[in-house]
Amino acid sequence: MQSNNPLPQRLRQAREESGISQKELGIRAGLEPSSASSRMNHYEKGRHMPDYETLERLAKELDKPVAYFFCEKESVAKLLCILDKLPEAERQELLTTYEQLLQTKE
Repeated sequence: MQSNNPLPQRLRQAREESGISQKELGIRAGLEPSSASSRMNHYEKGRHMPDYETLERLAKELDKPVAYFFCEKESVAKLLCILDKLPEAERQELLTTYEQLLQTKE
């Protein structure tokens, strides 16, 4: 994996925030119990990349949107998590407001 890939750091950060071990997260996400800890360690170290389905299950267990794991900037990651929690109607309102704001700045 490339060293600039944000996924390993984001995965570790989200797991630590949730207070669960690598093994526990792996098992909850459907990995084989005998290899869950080592697979999660490889993902967090950037040695291997989870496939999309596995990443979806990890994101669900960590209560994060999948896109969170690819955010390079902390502020974008935080915003994404906040937006993900909002009802769709509120997200649409925000989108409209910010699109209008950007148009007035052009």
